[in-house]
Amino acid sequence: LGGFSLALYIHFKKKQPAPLVCPIGHSCDPVVHSDYSRFMNIPVEILGVLYYLVVLVCYSLLFMYPWWKTGWMEVGLLSLSGVAFLFSVYLTAVQAFILKEWCSWCLFSAMLCAIIFFTTFAIADPELLPVLLYGVLSELGIN
Repeated sequence: LGGFSLALYIHFKKKQPAPLVCPIGHSCDPVVHSDYSRFMNIPVEILGVLYYLVVLVCYSLLFMYPWWKTGWMEVGLLSLSGVAFLFSVYLTAVQAFILKEWCSWCLFSAMLCAIIFFTTFAIADPELLPVLLYGVLSELGIN
């Protein structure tokens, strides 16, 4: 819920004429209005809204209906959260090495992605991890 709210906040503040101010006191505008703020012409914060919404819905359903915790649900959540985590690592690297500017809101979102991924990884059925790893290695062409 926090990630969903944060991504929506960034999206709406980005459209305002006033600069998006980080909690630490400087402007996030160089980051949120950079060339890297869009992926395949979709604003990154919209991808965040969708990601956090899917995670929120899936975990809410799993909380209400624990018997839905199947291998496919776990693999799906682990894959989705893994991709989001890697994408947030990429965006953090862009801030550090290309833009040389920081957005604390974006860093907080990256931290939430890491927490979601590692929590999902920790509660996943250990028997599914080799299956997931095999799938990733197969996609990369490594046998």
